[in-house]
Amino acid sequence: MSKAAIDALTFALAKELAPRAITVNAVGPGGTATDMNAARLATEEGRAAMAADSPLGRIGQPADVAGVVGFLVSDAAGRVTGQWIDASGGSLL
Repeated sequence: MSKAAIDALTFALAKELAPRAITVNAVGPGGTATDMNAARLATEEGRAAMAADSPLGRIGQPADVAGVVGFLVSDAAGRVTGQWIDASGGSLL
């Protein structure tokens, strides 16, 4: 339900703000090595489980998400709007 709400909000804002040349996108980071996941990452079992959640077989790093966001705020993404970008390493596949 929450993903559907984010999708709808992203789409609606992108449509409303497009005439002002403002792009709106959402990024889904999935499991990422942050303080929020510190307890899970504290054990080998937790790290293995988190890595197994991704078809890429590795835990996401903050730099992985930052790269996606960096692209979205760059001129290269000037025509990307209303999108939900899955930066989870494929965990939603």
